[in-house]
Amino acid sequence: MTLSQARAPLALLVAIQAVVSGSSLVVEIVAGRMLAPYVGMSLYTWTSIIAVVLAGFSVGHWWGGHVAERTARQALVYTGWVLLAAAFATGCALVLLRFTGGPVLESVGHPVVSIVILTICVFFLPSVFAGVPAPVLTQIAVTTRADKSGRALGAMFAAGAVGAIAGTVLAGFLFIPWLGTAITLSIVTLVYLASAGLLFFMARPVQRPGLPVLVAGLAIAMSAVTLTRLSYCSLESRYFCIKVLDVSADPASPVRRLVLDHLSHGTSSREQPRLMFSEFTAMIDEIGRGRMGSEAFSTFFIGGGTYSVPRAWADRNTGPVTVAEIDPDVTAIAVRDFWVAASQFEILHEDARRALLTRSERRYDVIVGDAFGDIAVPSHLVTHEFFTLVRDRLSDDGVFLMNVVDFPERLEALGAITATLQSVFPSVEVWTAQQPPVAGEQRVFVLAAGSQPTPFSTIVTGASDPTRFAALADSFVQRLTERGGSIVLSDDYAPIDRLLAGSLWGG
Repeated sequence: MTLSQARAPLALLVAIQAVVSGSSLVVEIVAGRMLAPYVGMSLYTWTSIIAVVLAGFSVGHWWGGHVAERTARQALVYTGWVLLAAAFATGCALVLLRFTGGPVLESVGHPVVSIVILTICVFFLPSVFAGVPAPVLTQIAVTTRADKSGRALGAMFAAGAVGAIAGTVLAGFLFIPWLGTAITLSIVTLVYLASAGLLFFMARPVQRPGLPVLVAGLAIAMSAVTLTRLSYCSLESRYFCIKVLDVSADPASPVRRLVLDHLSHGTSSREQPRLMFSEFTAMIDEIGRGRMGSEAFSTFFIGGGTYSVPRAWADRNTGPVTVAEIDPDVTAIAVRDFWVAASQFEILHEDARRALLTRSERRYDVIVGDAFGDIAVPSHLVTHEFFTLVRDRLSDDGVFLMNVVDFPERLEALGAITATLQSVFPSVEVWTAQQPPVAGEQRVFVLAAGSQPTPFSTIVTGASDPTRFAALADSFVQRLTERGGSIVLSDDYAPIDRLLAGSLWGG
């Protein structure tokens, strides 16, 4: 049985192609936000997502090519069922991730491998199902318009491309920042269901129509579960999944922790603004104030988070503080939940490198960089060009402090960043806790770069319990840079992800 142009109008086929293509790209973009609370957002996360989704599309297109060889009516019915499967798989995505994320992370020791496995588990099948309709709809469009097959073919290809563009733009600029992950996936689920309904309508009559309705109901039910019970984030911003945790030992003295994606980005106490709960903030607090002495000093912070150190320094009245926090929602959370008085600081909601670049008239005594987070590192904030910009924005006796997280087995990333700083600053120190490293556990370091060394070599400070920190010996720092291959990171070549991944692989 063949379909007439009236039963399968080209405009409707083009619309379905565009909508399905756009929906599949929405899921691809949303995948990054969904995985971020589990494995962070890095080059490896996006590489895995793009590869898995493209692999799914490829399998789906191949499958759809076989389906397209059936009669038009049979192919439409078959594809309608496939889109019902796509709706169900999309509706289940957050549920599946919630139940597989923990076991995968616990059983797979390597973060990069866990990213790949989680991506395959959650996003491969939805991509396969979404790839099936394109060849089927294109075949129908071409065969039912033999006199204008070329135009029909071009229209279907163009519809797929336009839909993909629209889906990408809508996901990034509208759905995720304004609606969040769960509602976005629910919308995609409904779009797939509506598309399946249109295909069944074109192929009418459909035998046992109650079965598609049952599957559609299950897909909607899974979306409802996602909307009502699986919200991980306290807030989804344009940049992060933001979660606030209460870690108070005493309810009368609240202490809260900020989690951005899957990483803790600070802990603060309401009653003790000067108390540092993490090693790197404790080191930055003591080294920065120690180098500046008793005189007032100006500070520029790259990243706000909980504003722990800025809040402590404001409490000590150390001098003017500028904070470049790219996400205004993070600042809003800091004000709401972490007792930050925004009026005490100059806050710039923009990328820190751009902020420093456009403020050529300003000089700071201390610049603090908090760019490191697991294997997710903004490479443009660890290059020779950026460090040169930092040096130009420092006063003559100023200091640049930045935290680095690496694995003690290799320390290639730490070595490369140290070598890059040494290419810009006369003095570069590496500070860390005075305690033996634990194999397989990340180690926190603070780099201090300036025109002269720190006048002290050890400190004892907070980090929950009093801890002794020290600057590593010059001979060790030299071996460290050699271990990193003396790579000088640049805007053209900054393989920081590979250096960290090498440490993660342990080889």
